[in-house]
Amino acid sequence: MPDEDISKLRIKKDERIAGSGKKKKYYLLLIAVLILSAIIIFYKNGLLTPALSVRGIKVMNIYPSQTYTFLNASGYVVAQRKAAISSKITGRLIYLGVEEGDRVKKGEIVARLENDDATAARNRAFANVITVKAVFEQAMAEFDDASLYYKRISELAESKSVSEMEFDAANARFKRAKAAVSAQKAAINASEAALREAEVMLEYTNMRAPFDAVVLTKNADLGDIVTPLGAAANAKAAVVDIADMESLQVEVDVSESNINSVRKGQPCEIRLDALQDVRFTGKVHMVVPTADRTKASVMVKVAFVDKDVRVLPEMSAKVAFLSRDVLPDEQKAITAIPAKAIIKDHGNQFVFSVSNGKAIKKEIKIGKKFENMVEVSQGLEIGEVIILESLDKIGTGRKVKILQE
Repeated sequence: MPDEDISKLRIKKDERIAGSGKKKKYYLLLIAVLILSAIIIFYKNGLLTPALSVRGIKVMNIYPSQTYTFLNASGYVVAQRKAAISSKITGRLIYLGVEEGDRVKKGEIVARLENDDATAARNRAFANVITVKAVFEQAMAEFDDASLYYKRISELAESKSVSEMEFDAANARFKRAKAAVSAQKAAINASEAALREAEVMLEYTNMRAPFDAVVLTKNADLGDIVTPLGAAANAKAAVVDIADMESLQVEVDVSESNINSVRKGQPCEIRLDALQDVRFTGKVHMVVPTADRTKASVMVKVAFVDKDVRVLPEMSAKVAFLSRDVLPDEQKAITAIPAKAIIKDHGNQFVFSVSNGKAIKKEIKIGKKFENMVEVSQGLEIGEVIILESLDKIGTGRKVKILQE
């Protein structure tokens, strides 16, 4: 009986093999379905599609003037009227009335040398003029007396009432008095000329501003010896350097090959490295009529249309030469993209933005058009990358490889 019970529990060999085969087929079918599903999912997500190489560009803020700029040049702000105030004579500096940044008026005394000797010479010359004029008054009195005496003697001589000797003496006295007056007139002229010379020498000790300006640098201090050329040891030549801030212009070098595109009065836009957020309106003041053979360039001077106290000499500057004037509503920066990146669909505008290596279709709102750029008022963020080409081959989710433009 036990043997019979065990035999009943055994599975036949052919039935075991058949059951195992059915399970194997089931598992293979399940794996195939899973693989096919994964392929479909990967394909739809672009994972199995090779990335399409396209050119793209980052969305950024631009100034409208950038769209009609045809030439750029670099240079520096330079004062066209500047001076190094120095003395015509040698002396010790006893007065300095300005510092860097001070404004001075034309004729204002900014510094003075010691002038005791020049003052004494001027006073002596002035006293000499007074003395000579007093002597002249004496000569005039003598001349008047001699004239009257000569006239009376002449009348008496006609009636033979005086001797010829008396007449000759009166005549000689008159001539001497007349000559003395002439001599004293010449002496007055000489003394007045000496006074003017002394006053000029005294004025040489005063250093005055030749025009309205701003003090740029102070090169000497009280007690320094100032000389015309500064050749002596520890001597100063220029006491201060000044510049007329109303004469500030930007000097840039334009290559000879592009100089024909520049003309006098042409509108420009000036950017200063020190004032990155400000763009100044300018115009071409002059094309200097000579070339620099070492740089193969020609200097162009660009004037500021509107003055700004923040603009200082020797600041680095960049000049954009424009094809037309900047309009009042084009003064501020705008968000703009190339017009060729826009897709029109049923009256709406779209672009393909790139996120995680995939193209995403986004609707945008556009504004004014500037040359080949279009203002974007809504739909894009600064720094976002958009696709510029092959737009007909791209769909949402398509894997792309951006070649930055």
